[in-house]
Parts: sequence; C-alpha cells; structure tokens
Amino acid sequence: MTHSSAAPGEPPGPRPGGNRTTPARAGGPGAPAAGSGARPGGIHTPLSGSGGSGALRRALATAMLADIDRLTDRAVDDIRAHSGTYASGAPVTREDLWEICRDNLLRALEDFGGLAATGGDFEWAARETGRRRAEQGVPLDTVLQAYRRGGRVLWQVMAEYLRIRAGRDSDSRDVELDMASGVWETIDRYSVAMADAYRIAQLELQSRQDTRRVALFEALLDGRADDPAVASAAAAALGVPAVDRYVVVVAAQDPAAPPHPSPVLEAQGMWSYWRPRSGRYAGIVRLPRRDAPAGRAAAAPLGGGDPATRALLAALRERTGATAGVSPEFDRLSQAGRALRLAEQTLRTLPAGSGEVGVFDDRLAQVLLSGRTDIAERIVTVHLGPVLATGGERAALLTTLRAWLDHGCSASRAADQLYCHRNTVLNRIGRISELTGRSSESGEARLGWALALRALPYAGLATPPEPAAGEREPEAP
Repeated sequence: MTHSSAAPGEPPGPRPGGNRTTPARAGGPGAPAAGSGARPGGIHTPLSGSGGSGALRRALATAMLADIDRLTDRAVDDIRAHSGTYASGAPVTREDLWEICRDNLLRALEDFGGLAATGGDFEWAARETGRRRAEQGVPLDTVLQAYRRGGRVLWQVMAEYLRIRAGRDSDSRDVELDMASGVWETIDRYSVAMADAYRIAQLELQSRQDTRRVALFEALLDGRADDPAVASAAAAALGVPAVDRYVVVVAAQDPAAPPHPSPVLEAQGMWSYWRPRSGRYAGIVRLPRRDAPAGRAAAAPLGGGDPATRALLAALRERTGATAGVSPEFDRLSQAGRALRLAEQTLRTLPAGSGEVGVFDDRLAQVLLSGRTDIAERIVTVHLGPVLATGGERAALLTTLRAWLDHGCSASRAADQLYCHRNTVLNRIGRISELTGRSSESGEARLGWALALRALPYAGLATPPEPAAGEREPEAP
C-alpha cells in the first residue's frame, strides 16, 4: 500500500493506468469519495439495530469498496510521501504500487466486512506483495512500513465515514472502537501473510541465485568462459570485476581443517569463492591491487615480495592446515580454467597431508618432473645413481648435498644447519664428486644434482631416512 505528492486530504490527481471499473456494490453510486466531507447518501446504519457491529462493518466496507480507486490513490500518495524507496519509482513504479495496493485494500475491506473474497482468497494480494517485493529487492522493513501507512489511511477514511453517518449520537462508542480493532487485526494478519511470503520468496530467490552462481563458477573452471557472455555473466553472479588480480587455489580436504578457507581469507581482506571438486576444494581468490611504478605493468609473477601473496600463503599455511597448490596470477576471469589446471599440477607435487602450500612459479621443476616419472628416474640415475648405491652412507650424503645447494654452495652455512663442522660438509661433497665423477665447481654438475634431488619423490626412489648415529661419518677435526 502507498503515496504521491498530494496530501491525504487533497483531491488526488489522475489515476495511473486510466479509469478502472469497480464492481457495483450496495450504495456505490451514492457513496462519497474516500476522505470527503459529504454524507454517504442513503446509508443509515443505527448501531441499536439488530445488525450490531457486523452490520456496520458490512455497510462501511460496501461504501468504501464503491470508491476503491480513490481510496487507493490516497493510500499510494501517503506511502510515497513517507518512503524514499517508493517515491523514487525504482524498482517499484507508481503503477505497480497502485495495482498491488488496490488489490490489498480490496481484499482487506472484503475480509473486514465479512463479504465474499474476490477470487476466493483473502490473502492472495498479501502473498503476491511479499513475493514481488522480495524479487525486486525491496527491504522487508520498507514493505511493512507501507502496510502500516496503508492501514493508517484505511482507518482514517473509515473514521470519516463513522463521524458523518446518521444516528451517530445515539450509538455506543464501544462499537466504533470495535471498528478500529477489526481494521488493525485485518492489517496485522495480512502483514504476517505478506512477510511470510516475502521470506519464502527470498529463500527461493537465494536458492536460484546460488544455483546460477555455482553453474557459472563451474563454467569458469571448466574453461567455458572464452565466450565473453559467459565471463560477463560469471563476474556479475560472483559480484567481482571481469578484470582484476586473481589466482586459483586447489586445496586437499582435511577433516581436521575448516571446510574451505573463505572465512580465513575474508579476514585478510581477500574475496574468494570455493566449491568441492573431486575430493578437493577449488577456489578463485581476488588479490588486493598492488601499486606499480609509472610506466610499468602491475602484473608480475607471484612471489614472496608481494604483500598480498605473502598474506595469502600465510593464511593458507597457518590458518587452514590444508595442503594447497596456487596458480600463477591472472587478470581475467576467463583464464580461470587454465589457472585451475596449473594449481592442480602444483598440488600434485606436494606430499599428501603435509599442510604445505606451493606456488606454481616456485615449483616449475617439480611440476615438470611429476608428470614424467620415466624422465625423473633417469635424471636421478644419471646424476646421483652411484650415491644411492652406497647404502648406509647415502642418507648423510643426500642430506648434506641438499643443505649445501640450498645455501648457495656455502659449506659454512650448510654446516650451521646440519650442526656439524664445515670440513664435514666439504668431505661429503668431495665424496659425492668422487662417486659421480663430476666436479663440485661445475655449474652443470650442480644443476644436475639439484634436479636429481627434486626428482627423487617422482622416480620411485624416496629419500632415505636419516642414518642412525653409528652410520654417520666421523667429523673432521
């Protein structure tokens, strides 16, 4: 129910939609305009009569129904005068408001007067109002306020009829109070029906939106967003720009970890959307924009130097406990399908259940080797085969080689990590050189050893355990 620019006591302007035909009712032609000071012609309802309040209610309802269009104008004007949402005409036009307001007033008066319901359902208009306003996105509080304003106008007009009816002086005021009670009971019941329908429609609308969002997200990950229409629709459904900073993350599900990292990332100011896929969670994460120097593009490989990347990796590692692979950064949602494949390849290079988070660009060698076990095995055999054949000595040699390479081939720093003397490190590196026939000063040898160490997990030759104390070489003095 509603309001225009006219004040409640002013004659309303032209009705939207042209003239409407009102069903003929008792007292119709002689009934006064709603809110006018004229006496209702021919309507006399003394309260002392046998009809009591029921007869008066029927008479009032019949008289007001005869001028339902003018009553609707007055209610619409009042609602629009007290609501910026309705006054704006968007998303509810005045014509839409007028039609639904008339339907509500019509059925409310029929219900109040004990008359037959138009269409056989008193609450149809209330339910239709709730459904329609939910779909239009009008807040429920705004719709309920409109109902209260419409009910207020309905009671104002009814009070005007009561004040001017014949025989009023001899009537009981209790019956007039009964009129007010009846009006508000009717409005309250219709408000409840409208609110229930609104909430149901809102749930149904949310369900449809969720279904559409999921379908478009899956289309992105399946690589179907090459169609610009699909990419645009997906961006709109997800509520993010089609062009921005994005990565795809694939996380292995862990029963002891949160179901997906969305709340964790949201706390870091990062939007994300996740869905289960083949026993894992796949998500698109929107990274905060970074400042780029003038004349240089903002896009760059993901790395530890970017604050957003550091925050993402830290949140995944420390707050979720999930093992996850992260794709390279991309700037168009339409590229999400390719990014998904790269994130999955990254995840495959990580030990299951390790809780590690790997970035594709940081694990290029592992990605290449994990997809070709035959090549991985050959690299290990060529570069470290003799070392693996040493039996109990090999664990210490491999551990020392890894530490030495990770620390820039510095014996001192490797020794600090291994809690041994630097000469021990030098002796073991010399032993590896002797076994493999490659000089530790050769860049080619160092590259081969580094590749072979990375290839070990994919060659069916798992890294041997640390040697027992009795198996260690004696440290050099």
